[in-house]
Amino acid sequence: MGCYGIGINRIMASAIEMSFDPNGIIWPISIAPFEVIITSVSPEDSLISDAAQKIYTQLQAQNIDVLFDDRPERAGVKFKDADLLGIPVRITLGKKSVAQGMVEVKLRTETENKMIAIDQAACEVAKMINDLKKVLG
Repeated sequence: MGCYGIGINRIMASAIEMSFDPNGIIWPISIAPFEVIITSVSPEDSLISDAAQKIYTQLQAQNIDVLFDDRPERAGVKFKDADLLGIPVRITLGKKSVAQGMVEVKLRTETENKMIAIDQAACEVAKMINDLKKVLG
């Protein structure tokens, strides 16, 4: 029996076929399972976990879909998993950056990180998400 309609599985397969790299999927913001992933490099560090939780709460308050990766894994594993999932924006909180009052923000489509102050991270990321959505509209 055949199916000739537009289905979710076909849309997802087409999106993946159109947008990927050797590291994994690059979801368009309009159909991404999450818009942002927060990666806490050292979740056992209270300074890092508090800052990550603050950003997570602020982004949720702005109706942004956020995934919070606070697993006790190595940083490389978390980065690889984030790339495989294809979430459009990654916020990374590490010991050095948080000690300086900063976080790293990276678009999945880019190779360079951008340093943003912790207090401004949620606002700046929300602007990035809105800009990504405007490109589609």
